[in-house]
Amino acid sequence: MLPHGTGKKVRILVIAAADKAKEAEAAGADYIGEEYIEKIQKENWFDFDVCIATPDMMAKIGKIARILGPKGLMPNPKSGTVTMDITKAVSDVKAGKVEYRVDKTSICHVPLGKASFDKEKLEENYKVLIEAIVKAKPAAAKGTYLKSIVISSTMGPGIKINAAKY
Repeated sequence: MLPHGTGKKVRILVIAAADKAKEAEAAGADYIGEEYIEKIQKENWFDFDVCIATPDMMAKIGKIARILGPKGLMPNPKSGTVTMDITKAVSDVKAGKVEYRVDKTSICHVPLGKASFDKEKLEENYKVLIEAIVKAKPAAAKGTYLKSIVISSTMGPGIKINAAKY
């Protein structure tokens, strides 16, 4: 969770049954309902950034897994997008929850915020992110965990940061 979010408005699709759908609507989800499964399947509709589902809906979502999976939109219990607590999941995503993965070259690409953010907001987001990455270090990993840290704007030059501090 980034304390100041990424600066992007996140559009959330919640696939849940009747009572949980009402809960999602109250939490502020943008799209709610099972009918979106068909819409994704037939119309290739992807007007959302995050898909959240309840465990009982996962069998139905299985039909579109091959479509959502490659785009990184498939709900996943590990990332907290398959849950019975829809309200918490939606509010976390709206508040600035980001998911980071390491690619095959051991590089972690994560948005920290917008260039228009204050220096303090970017710094705080950066510190929270680095702490989360260091905390996730496997016990079996030996040696230096963070070899280099570079921050950049989307199309700007990279700025190297001293990784020895962390």
